[in-house]
Amino acid sequence: MMPASATRQRGARRAARAERGVALVSAMLLLIIITILALSMFRSFPTQEKIAGNVREKERAFHAADSAVQFAEYWLMAGNNIANGDIICGAQATLLNGNLNEGQICSNALYTLLPTGVVNDVASNVPWSVGGAPIGVQYTPTGMTVAGTGVALATGNNDTTYASAPVYYIADLGAAGDGQGEAYQIDAYAYAGSTSTVAVVESVYEVAQGVINRTGE
Repeated sequence: MMPASATRQRGARRAARAERGVALVSAMLLLIIITILALSMFRSFPTQEKIAGNVREKERAFHAADSAVQFAEYWLMAGNNIANGDIICGAQATLLNGNLNEGQICSNALYTLLPTGVVNDVASNVPWSVGGAPIGVQYTPTGMTVAGTGVALATGNNDTTYASAPVYYIADLGAAGDGQGEAYQIDAYAYAGSTSTVAVVESVYEVAQGVINRTGE
């Protein structure tokens, strides 16, 4: 019969070997999990970069279109709404140039010129054209570099160059709801570095002539 001390020593050695085996398996499993997480992170980096690039391009297009709307509002406030009057607008061989103070106020809504004649298609039918001829007024904000003018030219995506100058269209909506002036609808679109990224902005703007007494006295 073996002494009790020898039995306890053998049991302790077996327990130690079992613990080392469990620790090895745990370490291997942890290593596998870390490796999988690392691979997943590396694989997601290109996707995240593409998402960030797309968001940046969309912001560039939006701000360019918004600049065109703001210029059109300024152009109206400069008194051009009186000097030029309304005309029936249509397609043009060459777009008017807002940078040269050229412009037009249209008595017909933009959507009536587009192929389907549906209001919502103002955004989906970019660039605006009839039979391949462009519609609207182009405007190049200060500091903007464009690859072409008029109908947008396809170019590579980059940080500084835009595919084309923004384009806007001004339609006279008639008397404003407050009875103090004339209401105008301004639509504008702009591309970012390529024609695959576009933004369309719309504004309703009121121009009132003279000074209005807001105090009621």
